[in-house]
Amino acid sequence: MQQYDTVLVEPVLTEKTNAMREQGKYVFRVDPRASKPQIMEAVRRMFSVTPVSCTVINVKGKPKRLRGRSGVTSAWKKAVVSLAKGETIKAFEGA
Repeated sequence: MQQYDTVLVEPVLTEKTNAMREQGKYVFRVDPRASKPQIMEAVRRMFSVTPVSCTVINVKGKPKRLRGRSGVTSAWKKAVVSLAKGETIKAFEGA
C-alpha cells in the first residue's frame, strides 16, 4: 500500500474547480496506481476532513505541436472528492 502523502500529487486549481469547491467538491491530480479508498483515506488524513465519495477520471494526453514536431502531453489521473456537508479544506480557502 502506498504512503498517503504520495497518493495526492497536487490540487487542480482552475475556474471550474473553484466553482466546484463551493459545492464541497475538491479536485486533485493523483497517482495513476491509486484506488478510490486510498484517495479518500489520503484526503482524510492530510486535511482532517470526512470524504463522502470519490470519482476518478483518467485524463488522456492531448496532441500538441512544437516547432513542427508532433507529440502528445502526458496522460494523468484526476480525483473529485466530495466532503461531508459543511466541511471545507482550509488550505484551499486561503485561511
